[in-house]
Amino acid sequence: MNEHDQAETGGLRVDDPWYDVLAAGEWEGPEPPPVSLPSQARPADGHARVYREVQASGPFQEVRSRYRRFVFPAAAAFLAWYLLYVVLATAAPRLMARPLLGELNVAMVLGLAQFASTFLLTWAYARHARLRRDRAALDLRWDTQERMR
Repeated sequence: MNEHDQAETGGLRVDDPWYDVLAAGEWEGPEPPPVSLPSQARPADGHARVYREVQASGPFQEVRSRYRRFVFPAAAAFLAWYLLYVVLATAAPRLMARPLLGELNVAMVLGLAQFASTFLLTWAYARHARLRRDRAALDLRWDTQERMR
């Protein structure tokens, strides 16, 4: 490593075999470019096969389906609720300024409801994950690890 390289890395020595390769992939060095990563960095070919088999399995598809059936509608509902607040704030400022209880107006109540709904959605997601997906996902993880030994 020359002085310029040390200055760019703060004086640290970089032991990455790809460090001298430019982002464009062209090699600028007196010796030939490195051919491949060390064998420790490459996953065994069997690992990719195991992951593909697990991804195609019924239990994995069920976990994925349960996740999607909860997350997509919940995200859409939460986004619609948030956009309703924004639209009301811009399109109906007099409604939002209407006092409800002393200095508390509609906008403040709806704003606080945004926080409450965020916490409620977080709780619902964690509960759904714990009851409907975590056990199946853990079983898949153990099965995958056993198959890769």
